[in-house]
Amino acid sequence: MTNHEISAVFEQIADLLEFQGANPFRVRAYRNAARTIHDLPESVAEIVADPEQSLEQYEGIGKDLAEKIGTLVETGSLPFLEELLAEAPESVLAILRVPGLGPKKAAALYRELNVATLDQLRDACREHKVRDLKGFGEKTEEAILKGIDVADEANRRILWIEADGFVQDILAHMKRCPKVEIISAAGSYRRGKETVGDLDFLVVAADADAAMDHLASHEKVDSIIARGKTKMSLRLRSGLQVDLRAVAGESFGAAMQYFTGSKDHNVALRGRAKARGLKINEYGVFRGEKSIAGRTEEEVYAALGLPCFPPELREARREFEWADDGRLPELVELSDMRGDLHMHSVWTDGTATIEEMAVAAKRRGLKYVAVTDHSKRVSMVGGLDAKKLRRQWAQIDLLNRRLRGIIVLKGVEVDILERGGLDLPDDVLAEADWVVASVHYGQQQPGERITRRVIEAMENPHVSAIGHPTGRMLLQRKPYEIDLEAVMKAARDNGKFMELNAHPVRLDLDDVGCAMAKGYGVRVVISTDAHSPEGLGMMRCGVQQARRGGLTANDVANTRTWAQMKRLLGRS
Repeated sequence: MTNHEISAVFEQIADLLEFQGANPFRVRAYRNAARTIHDLPESVAEIVADPEQSLEQYEGIGKDLAEKIGTLVETGSLPFLEELLAEAPESVLAILRVPGLGPKKAAALYRELNVATLDQLRDACREHKVRDLKGFGEKTEEAILKGIDVADEANRRILWIEADGFVQDILAHMKRCPKVEIISAAGSYRRGKETVGDLDFLVVAADADAAMDHLASHEKVDSIIARGKTKMSLRLRSGLQVDLRAVAGESFGAAMQYFTGSKDHNVALRGRAKARGLKINEYGVFRGEKSIAGRTEEEVYAALGLPCFPPELREARREFEWADDGRLPELVELSDMRGDLHMHSVWTDGTATIEEMAVAAKRRGLKYVAVTDHSKRVSMVGGLDAKKLRRQWAQIDLLNRRLRGIIVLKGVEVDILERGGLDLPDDVLAEADWVVASVHYGQQQPGERITRRVIEAMENPHVSAIGHPTGRMLLQRKPYEIDLEAVMKAARDNGKFMELNAHPVRLDLDDVGCAMAKGYGVRVVISTDAHSPEGLGMMRCGVQQARRGGLTANDVANTRTWAQMKRLLGRS
């Protein structure tokens, strides 16, 4: 099992214990262990397998938890979790995913109103039964009702980064099958969609049955849903469905194109084929009964007079228009990125020192980073006031004298206050190299009010960019109400950047927002919002999102050197 999967099991145990009303210290122990496991740079499975290492050396993991982790690694399951699941209604896990509805409130709903499913919860809210419970109220009821759709989607989809873990695991497993010649993932995963509902794999194999048998032998497979001569559907223990299709080598490119999609892209492609007197399907491109293309995606698209579209662009938005005009963009690549302009250190809620973050970024080939710890409004993580921030910046000055090959910028993530204005005075912000302004509080305000707050922040001469501009959290929280078009116009008029926060739960801006920024001539900054050295690796998720929005290296500001960035900021 991966660190992510083990961490998720411990979080689930903590939720179920809290739902049952267990001792708070016991609940906290599982949550702390989950956090420790999630942040470990090493594989837990490798630590367990190494007789010279012990999980008990890590904070928050004692003998009992270490034994449970060992059981998970060795067997893929945990009897204790199964016991807890048997004691709680199966559907309660769906209720626990409703934003703002923690295990305690879920338990109260179950105990007082016998609510055990999302449908029952929706009905109880609509009938105004929830607001009368102690600790709830009208606003909580309204928030729960809005969050039910988010929870419903979370039951059906997973984040792309989680899907990627499954995909890489399955690909590695299938490549060990001697009968497999080619294996590749397709579907929405390949297009880089933020969330994924299921996984599609295509295989060219000397023996299709052997390939399907090999997939069925994977340790994470729970059950076979259906199996035919060339297709098998199965369900993983996580609940995720996986489809495997065996195709002929001469049709592999056509099948990859077809099963990558999207549906709307394929509809447009079929229309183009028909206009040329051709037919296209998962087996190839045909003129009458004769196949004229199919082995590779390049030849499939070429048969229709088209370039081979990057998978991220295949959404039937502007890709065909660009191709017809000869303007298909050369999309930004991870190797284009030179700096990361949003990250946190131990000064607030990060897990590593500034130097550790800088050295880790340098190893990834970056030339500059901005340390942007929170301002004082975010008091729960020890946000910095002017005095502490200046003390941090003095340390950064000293650090830059020692470091070679990377520049650490003096930055801050300053809060856009509920009443308007920024959390730090202008004389402090004027000393920063980089200021990202973000909304963390007052997210339930009317859209007009939030929009005005953000635009006012962009009118401050010291602000460089707006962080995670819509505030959404994938499968957890919808965007707050904001007029993104008005914000883009203000960014253009004030010469500000818009952040694409690469954290896989945020990916904010979304792909449509990235395209909007490009349309308004507003440059995007892709930043990781990393809270640990490992978090810096999420830059790839941001780059993928930018590609879905059609962004080139020129559209992304931090593909430039810091000297070039300063000129864009008007500071050279």
